[in-house]
Amino acid sequence: MKGKILNALLLFSLLGSVGLAAPAPRPAPEYSVKLVSGRQIPLSSLRGQVVVLMFVNTNCPHCQAMAVFLEQIYRRFAKQGLQVLAVAFDPDADKLVKSFVDRTRVSFPVGYDERDPVFAFLNRSVRQLTYVPILVFIDRKGMIRGQFMGDDPFLGPDDQQTGERNIRSLIESLLREGGGQRGK
Repeated sequence: MKGKILNALLLFSLLGSVGLAAPAPRPAPEYSVKLVSGRQIPLSSLRGQVVVLMFVNTNCPHCQAMAVFLEQIYRRFAKQGLQVLAVAFDPDADKLVKSFVDRTRVSFPVGYDERDPVFAFLNRSVRQLTYVPILVFIDRKGMIRGQFMGDDPFLGPDDQQTGERNIRSLIESLLREGGGQRGK
């Protein structure tokens, strides 16, 4: 029995050391989306809204396609309390954000950051293989209710319709829930 417990503890510590994302739901850590204008949007200012936070590389075609899809969702549900934000974290992202916005024609805020703060927010090791886009769904109370890497079956990397259906369903579910105070 002691051997099984020790093996389980060892496995748990090994899994923790590779930086697997913390399970959802969990409180969203404080994070600010840095815009090219110099303005920052703290997540805490969006409390009371459902937030979809998308982490992208500006040259990734999957990220661009997801941005176009989320723009449609954003336009449909913004008046019901949905806020979509994107953060580019590839090298020189601050210089590449404008071209990403021009290509995707999104109206939601797109900012930038460096890799390490992004991975810290995601509670993920920078040594871990990570596929983009990464989507984080935050409810009206500031709780992360879902976090999905680009290769996660939830996002339908092999079936775009399934991914879009899953995303739409989760957003609609979160919008139906009550929540905390509306953000600024």
